[in-house]
Amino acid sequence: MKRRAALFGLSALFTGACSKIADSRTGQSLFDLAEGWHRKAHRALADREALAPEYSKADISPVFKGNGSVTVESDIYADQLARGFPDWRLQVRGLVKNPLSLSLDSLRAMPQRTQITRHDCVEGWSAIGEWRGPQLSQLLEAAEVLPEANFIVFYCADILYGKRYYESIDMVDAYHPQTIVAHELNGDPLPEKNGAPLRMRIERQLGYKHPKYLTAIEAVSSLDDIEGGKGGFWEDNYGYQWYAGM
Repeated sequence: MKRRAALFGLSALFTGACSKIADSRTGQSLFDLAEGWHRKAHRALADREALAPEYSKADISPVFKGNGSVTVESDIYADQLARGFPDWRLQVRGLVKNPLSLSLDSLRAMPQRTQITRHDCVEGWSAIGEWRGPQLSQLLEAAEVLPEANFIVFYCADILYGKRYYESIDMVDAYHPQTIVAHELNGDPLPEKNGAPLRMRIERQLGYKHPKYLTAIEAVSSLDDIEGGKGGFWEDNYGYQWYAGM
């Protein structure tokens, strides 16, 4: 727990100072160096398969707040939400041999992982919830990711501050057993405010790395030509760390 707390503190330190760091080219270079050190230190200290702490049902928080986007402002989403998302599809594409288009029913029919974990927001709040869904690795294996893929990019239906939300992780976190495509929270379908119908759970990283309203998963070799090139909405626009491991 001390090691986890130290790494979490490092994440909060660098992320909280992001706007000042991004003000100059020298500052951004220092930020990039710090992030690289953080990722290497985390990988060195924690086994690649090491699990984030899991909890009991008695530990589940009475409220799991929504944060960032709490809905998708579109008539299509409102219609799908009202009808239980019968036409929602999750695309698995990019550097894969077999692109996939998966319905919610097909995702529910896969082997499921249930995990009770703590969500740590960079704003300083935490909550414990029970998540359920197939492991991302199952989808990637079914799609047969090609060897040249280095990252997995997540695309979302929500627009935040006028820009499309997206995130990304490396292949270590993509194949981690606790990285799941969640469709349930605390035994019920995901609430709207928490990302219905699908969101990612990447349990060894801070909350902004867990994208909601998921529509597509893409295997890529580089992040350079995607949106702002930094690997995520908060990274592109507000200087957050791309690697937010705890």
